[in-house]
Amino acid sequence: MRRQLRSRRAPAFPYGYRYRLDDQDEVNQNYLADEEEEAEEEARLMMVSDLEEEEEEEEKKDEEEEEEKDKEEGQVQPSGNAWWQMLQIMNEYLWDPEKRMSLARTGQSRRLILVIYFFFYASLAAVITLFMYMLFLTIHPYMPTFTERVKPPGVMIRPFAHSLNFNFNVSEPDTWQHYVISLNGFLQGYNDSVQEEMNVDCPPGQYFIQDGDEDEDKKACQFKRSFLKNCSGLEDPTFGYSTGQPCILLKMNRIVGFRPELGDPVKVSCKVQKGDENDIRSISYYPESASFDLRYYPYYGKLTHVNYTSPLVAMHFTDVVKNQAVPVQCQLKGKGIINDVINDRFVGKVIFTLNIET
Repeated sequence: MRRQLRSRRAPAFPYGYRYRLDDQDEVNQNYLADEEEEAEEEARLMMVSDLEEEEEEEEKKDEEEEEEKDKEEGQVQPSGNAWWQMLQIMNEYLWDPEKRMSLARTGQSRRLILVIYFFFYASLAAVITLFMYMLFLTIHPYMPTFTERVKPPGVMIRPFAHSLNFNFNVSEPDTWQHYVISLNGFLQGYNDSVQEEMNVDCPPGQYFIQDGDEDEDKKACQFKRSFLKNCSGLEDPTFGYSTGQPCILLKMNRIVGFRPELGDPVKVSCKVQKGDENDIRSISYYPESASFDLRYYPYYGKLTHVNYTSPLVAMHFTDVVKNQAVPVQCQLKGKGIINDVINDRFVGKVIFTLNIET
């Protein structure tokens, strides 16, 4: 019985066959050992990966905790970090020491930009200068090149009044004193002593034509302040404003080479523009002819006619209705004078308002 059992447990094999089985067992054992080593290696790798995952989770938790802390601190000071970051950004924009840049540009780029702009503006200035030089070559220094579009003389009045409205109260000097000051200042160049010193006494009623080179200085005829008589400010320092009889001076604008046509002087005429003509009962003119004498023409320009003094006509409103606004229109009259231009209120005429209160 034992032999049978033993035979079952350990059957008999030939020697060579047994040797081959032993080799196979050794191979199997080596294979099992390799598998065990691979399994251990995989286990180690899994443990390492698990540890890395745990570390990453811990780092994420730490970051979340820091963010929560920052949020809590931000709730206490909501703008501190933002302002500090903005300040840092601004400082880096003004000067970045790492890149050596200021305002987002390096020194080399700035120099290059300066060179480009220098040549650009230098070329532009050269072109403008060339064109200006060519333009001035076509301009005559003493006589306008194009005179066919020059309008007839315009006119202006003195004293200066806002919107050409003369409003004053005879019994209140503060309301008319500024008119007196304006007239006195304007007539300083017309003082008799000044005119006698600078200008010459010319015969009236004829043009004062001066021959010679165009660049030669021209003489000017005297127009004395005393020619204006009651409106000169010499006899009445208030020019009539203290008595409700104001003086207003009118002059024509200067036009080079202008001569009244047909040898007739240009005259001045004033009337009520709209309303009752009896609102102005009396006007005195100085000079009495109410005209601009021919001896003050032609005008040769300010380069050669240095001391030229524009002639004046004074209107002395001696009898005007009081305590109401009176529109007045003063016109130039003469051959070739245009005084009906609607779009220009100063060509050949001037319109102003008198409101004299008592």
